[in-house]
Amino acid sequence: MRILVADDEPTTCLIAQAALDDLGHDCLTVPDGARAWDAYRSERPDVVISDWMMPGLTGPQLCRNIRRQPAGDYAYFIMLSVNGTSDDIFQGMTAGADDYLVKPLDIDDLEARLVVAARVSALHTELAQQRTELDGLNQDLASIVRRDPLTGVGNRLALQEDLELLDEQLKRYGDGYCLALLEVDLFKSYNDTYGRQAGDVALHAVAVQLSQQARSGDTIYRYGGEEFLCIFPEQSMATGALAVERMRTAVERLAVLHVNNPRGVLTISAGLALQDPGAPRPPGRVFKEADDGLYRAKKLGRNRVEHLGPGPS
Repeated sequence: MRILVADDEPTTCLIAQAALDDLGHDCLTVPDGARAWDAYRSERPDVVISDWMMPGLTGPQLCRNIRRQPAGDYAYFIMLSVNGTSDDIFQGMTAGADDYLVKPLDIDDLEARLVVAARVSALHTELAQQRTELDGLNQDLASIVRRDPLTGVGNRLALQEDLELLDEQLKRYGDGYCLALLEVDLFKSYNDTYGRQAGDVALHAVAVQLSQQARSGDTIYRYGGEEFLCIFPEQSMATGALAVERMRTAVERLAVLHVNNPRGVLTISAGLALQDPGAPRPPGRVFKEADDGLYRAKKLGRNRVEHLGPGPS
């Protein structure tokens, strides 16, 4: 194990160094508490053996500093003192020490304590690894519950959470956004003609195209059935319209056969709305405007992008 010994008595350091070397441990000695703290942060030892009274930092102060470190950086702490009263032992343990030894240092006693230290350190290492694995699993789970299983884009839960965050950013920083509601044209007849399995494949292909055309910071969600929703942070109506037009064109260029579509291929229609930081509105109003734009796009023949607000037609 890597062991840090902090003591202002040279004799104690020499005895500890010799004993720990004989036991096969990697030992570092320092003469005061301040240098012990520096050595701990740079070396991250498995065990710290510290005198109670030292210049710079006392043993209890050093122990408290170490215990404030992240749980994965646990070091077994043994306090040394010429006093072995129950009050001193209690104070040392209260500061966060794991064990207590009375000077002069007894090598056999030290060796026995290090056996315990090795076991406890191994347990903390295992717990830290398990905690890391659990954090990773929790992150994976959080990602899964925010994703639509068919298309891989965000689901309604992700949309709700992200809209709340955007609303907070709008209030705090004045950051607006564009919102687009997209629908696969005549998708019910596509399913009726080619079957649900083919419909699922088509929806996934559409989602891939939307994601590929999205820029950094843009987010895509499956809103429901054949509907998708896109958010373009800090975009004007003009730039948002260009982004959605790229998506519409990309889907049409897939050339997925759709005999019931006048174009002969799978297409999408879209409605666009702007959350203007100069005149903010509730998110529901922005969505309603995008939905009205989508209705207009379908009424005008589908495979197009429409919006009701100011900007290019």
